[in-house]
Amino acid sequence: MVYITRIEHFNAAHKLYNPQWSKEKNDEVFGKCANEMWHGHNFELYVTIKGTADLETGFVYDAKKLSAIIKLHVTEKLDHKNLNVEVDFMAGKLCSIENLVVGIWHQLAPQLPESVELHALKLYETPRIYVEYFGN
Repeated sequence: MVYITRIEHFNAAHKLYNPQWSKEKNDEVFGKCANEMWHGHNFELYVTIKGTADLETGFVYDAKKLSAIIKLHVTEKLDHKNLNVEVDFMAGKLCSIENLVVGIWHQLAPQLPESVELHALKLYETPRIYVEYFGN
């Protein structure tokens, strides 16, 4: 099995806020991330797929095609957006990076050809905070 990772970038705003809690509890739990005026991040998304290298091309999958799939189904939906308000697959969910990475997985996995499998996603919110997800 060979693993290949493509890195994509997007900028987006969000806030962490549980509407069932008071403003005081949201501020206590989420701090500055509950800012009513939102806050933004420069996200880095690492998409790792796995498969067997093709005998004719040597590729597990063409990295340009993988990039196009990621852009169409993820980054175009997220880049320069308010994740809480403008992203359909985040509707009704608390907009943590944990929930975001699961949502991204569900956007990408069905778009890949049968010859490869989505292995992992790593989503950096800041250089010091990231999540990894390996599917359900």
